[in-house]
Amino acid sequence: MRILGVAALAMVPGAAMAQTEPPTAQGDVSITIYNNNIALVQDRRQLTLSNGVNRQEFPDVSAQIRPETVTLGVDGATIVEQNFDYDLLTPDKLLDKSVGRTITVVKQNPASGVETSDTVEVLANNGGTIIRSGGRIEVLPEFGRRLIFPSLPPNLRARPTLSVTLNAERAGARPATLAYLTGGLSWKADYVALFDEGAGKIDVQGWITLANNSGTTYSNARTLLVAGAVGQGGNPRGGYQPPRPRQVPGNQPGTQSADRERLGDFYLYPIAGRTTIANAQQKQVSFLDVSGADASKGYLFRNDWLGRQDDPVSADTILRFSSMSGGGGLGDALPAGTIRVYMRDAKGAPQFIGENQIGHLPMGSRIAMKTGEAFDVKVQPIVEKREKITTDEWERTARFRINDSKDGERIVTVDRTVDLWRTTMRYVVTNARPAPVTVEVVQSGLGGYYADTRVPSESIRGEQRSLDERAWMVPVPANGETVLTVTFDTRY
Repeated sequence: MRILGVAALAMVPGAAMAQTEPPTAQGDVSITIYNNNIALVQDRRQLTLSNGVNRQEFPDVSAQIRPETVTLGVDGATIVEQNFDYDLLTPDKLLDKSVGRTITVVKQNPASGVETSDTVEVLANNGGTIIRSGGRIEVLPEFGRRLIFPSLPPNLRARPTLSVTLNAERAGARPATLAYLTGGLSWKADYVALFDEGAGKIDVQGWITLANNSGTTYSNARTLLVAGAVGQGGNPRGGYQPPRPRQVPGNQPGTQSADRERLGDFYLYPIAGRTTIANAQQKQVSFLDVSGADASKGYLFRNDWLGRQDDPVSADTILRFSSMSGGGGLGDALPAGTIRVYMRDAKGAPQFIGENQIGHLPMGSRIAMKTGEAFDVKVQPIVEKREKITTDEWERTARFRINDSKDGERIVTVDRTVDLWRTTMRYVVTNARPAPVTVEVVQSGLGGYYADTRVPSESIRGEQRSLDERAWMVPVPANGETVLTVTFDTRY
């Protein structure tokens, strides 16, 4: 794809280096990863069982396994009991498990280098290790000593291990499929976009950013990514959730079906071939590569009700494009993530100009996103006048039907004045660019309690987009200024 060169490489984690994968007890592994910090691991291993009761260990399962979700499919065998040993071997844990036991402490004389050893009893290991040696109670120093343990405690594991007791109907070797849900695996999308303002085109490359913090490496695994958050009972929105930026006019969900495999209401994004997902690693794989899609830049200023500024403020810079199939769109469904936008400078080098987040977008969506604030395009909203006006005579009278214990039902007429407010707003839009621009000025807050706002006059014809917002497309000449004046009648 004709995109960022060096800038695109900055998104990829450090260059891949040839390295030998550590040995693993895993078999043929398949992983389905969802957006909300959950994954399904399916691990097909070969077991050799004797007839009757067998205790079978499965090391190298996820350290964040949800044991209650474990299923084990073994022909001719049933599960009697299962245990997940998640107390992993560390120096502190080894000392914790050695409380009440004897160990050997080896010390070295710093002057002579001669080592001496002493057998001691571990009394406690809490903010320091306390021992009994020769009838004395001592605290072991953190440095200048070496500890020798007679054996490993039986409930302390070097690797996350699931132990299962099986009752086999017959002896022999057979395949077994271990499946479980785990936390610590998640993914999101990252997008690199190169915008050509003169041509009105955009190149977009989409990256799957996959993170493994599950405590386990998955070697040579088939990997399938699901775009969507599956329900998780009491934690339905865990894991990655992109921030929700303030809505920009022009966003519209699509109605086209993407040419991708579905799983229920979700789209699937498989990673081609097999890949090793190392623990504490972030991996990126390209899934979208589009050149020359249609795009345009615009300017937006949104003003709150009765909003005023003593000094002009920058208009937002808005980038608009679509995910439509055909017609100049990206032609795919877009999973949630961050879009980073670049433009080429006078020397042709791509330079970063802004980023923003998107949610899951069907194919055919129209996308409008803020990339930054314009240096040369300013807007100053001014409350020019605000005065009280009254209604016509017929609106001043209210009639109420009441029940009176003495006279029965009767009608009471109340004469009152209903006040209205007439507000004149002036929006001064300036442009220091050498080319004309159009600024979209949006006045919000018009709905209010009564939702009864009227616009008796405006210097540029506007569009009432909702009860709460009215918008004007304000043309501003190069190195020039345009003043938009609008009068609002409201009940507040």
